[in-house]
Amino acid sequence: MLSFLKIRNLALVEDVTWDLAPGLVGVTGETGAGKSIIVGALKLILGERADRSLIRTGQDTCTVEASFHLKDSRAVDAVLNEAGLDPCQDGELLIKRAVSTGGANKQFVNCSPVTIQVLKSLGELLVDLHGPHDHQSLNSQERQLEMLDKAAGLEDTLSTYEDAWKQWRSAVTELDDLENSERAGTQQLDMLKFQVNEIAAAQLKPGEEEEIESRHRIAANGARLAELCGAITSRLSGGEDAGLLDALREIGRSIHELEKIDPASAKLFEGFQSAQIELTELESSVQDYAEDLEIDPAELAQLDQRIHTIQTLKRKYGNTVQAILDFQAEAEAKLAKIENRGEELERLTKLVADRRALVNKIGKQLSDKRGKAAPKLAKEVATHLADLGFKRSVFEAQLDKLEAPSRHGFEAVDFQFAPNPGEPLKPLRLTASSGEMSRVLLAVKSALAKQDIVPLMVFDEIDANVGGNIAEAVGRKMASLGATHQVIAITHFPQVASLAKSHFVVTKDIIGDRTKSTIREITADERLEELARMLGGKIESAREHARALLAGA
Repeated sequence: MLSFLKIRNLALVEDVTWDLAPGLVGVTGETGAGKSIIVGALKLILGERADRSLIRTGQDTCTVEASFHLKDSRAVDAVLNEAGLDPCQDGELLIKRAVSTGGANKQFVNCSPVTIQVLKSLGELLVDLHGPHDHQSLNSQERQLEMLDKAAGLEDTLSTYEDAWKQWRSAVTELDDLENSERAGTQQLDMLKFQVNEIAAAQLKPGEEEEIESRHRIAANGARLAELCGAITSRLSGGEDAGLLDALREIGRSIHELEKIDPASAKLFEGFQSAQIELTELESSVQDYAEDLEIDPAELAQLDQRIHTIQTLKRKYGNTVQAILDFQAEAEAKLAKIENRGEELERLTKLVADRRALVNKIGKQLSDKRGKAAPKLAKEVATHLADLGFKRSVFEAQLDKLEAPSRHGFEAVDFQFAPNPGEPLKPLRLTASSGEMSRVLLAVKSALAKQDIVPLMVFDEIDANVGGNIAEAVGRKMASLGATHQVIAITHFPQVASLAKSHFVVTKDIIGDRTKSTIREITADERLEELARMLGGKIESAREHARALLAGA
């Protein structure tokens, strides 16, 4: 259930904290007092689009916080886990959303930042919200099928069927692609053969481009490398003039004589000998390197040609040698599939048949269960409709077989309704008025109450087009739903409000030069006066009527 709702700077609301109770919660107030702000706040919590124009004038940010206490948080915990969040502690879930005029909107779940999509996913599990026009969802046959499947408890079977259906459709698409490619296969076959042969002829190896470019750079600069090596060895060993190594040997003799006279001076020259050895080895290494530099014009030409080949293939098939090889592997796979088209066609044909057989098997299970559930649902809805004033109406959930399996099964459902005796059954969307549709929606919700795990139902003036006696029946039906769900009824009907377990009134007041909306719980005499106002005024007859409503609740 929703434990509390805190709203700050939303439209006419400056700062309101609303503590809620379980069961049927009635919300009343004069037209324009701000009852719709409650729905607007809940929509923000549920992840709907934020309208920045609703931020209270003079403020930069509006915030909405909601705390839910869940008896069973497993479904919510699954969403939190997928989002990388910790599960609820003791069933407590806190949601906060802040909307700013500057566009920096933020949303949090249990104090951790989340995306709007996470809010939407959670919202589907937390609140079932119905406004004045939401009964129109009953016109959707897809929505009707969802309701029937919920009544039949088909969630797991339907999920299994949808997986099988997707796999079957995937195989059908693959088979169709292969059959289409057969008709245009000759040209594609020639192109794939050319591509595979061109790449294969190059005999590319991963990493060879870097090696070839290095060899080419050395071969192309062989003369300069030899010149540099000569300069280094000349400086080390000397030419006409004494070289560095000759100078080191002279220095070594001086050090040796110095150490004879003063042995303690040896520590000054501890690194000299190793430096002399390293420079001698360096001279030898440079000479060996220079001797290995062979400038072969033929090798340079081969390297030039190899680089040209690789660059040509890169322009056609990929930016790197590895990308070219990946293209080759993909082309070879396509080529093999086309060349072995007969075997592939046979394999895919069998795969399509096998997967269709599985679709048929699970689809039949769906159809059988729907066939049993449809009359049961219709009977239960009809019972609730009778409670709501349709004493002799007829309601059926008609199943119509589809020509081909859809992702939802082998049939569609069409709710049929005859509100008055003697009238033929017709699709609900063609027969019911808006007032009748509201009651049908409530009847269907009542029939599905045991299967519906969403803890909070919100009905925003769905009783707007019904009369006095019917309004009382609507209220009693909502109160009945309150036994298994928390129900918020925003209403103008005293017959509905009088049946609420807790009653809140929204008022609009002018304080200073600003208008503020507030919500507070009313009991006893205040509740009597509010019901009297809704009945037409504070005259004694209205009060007596209000007392009668409360006494009969």
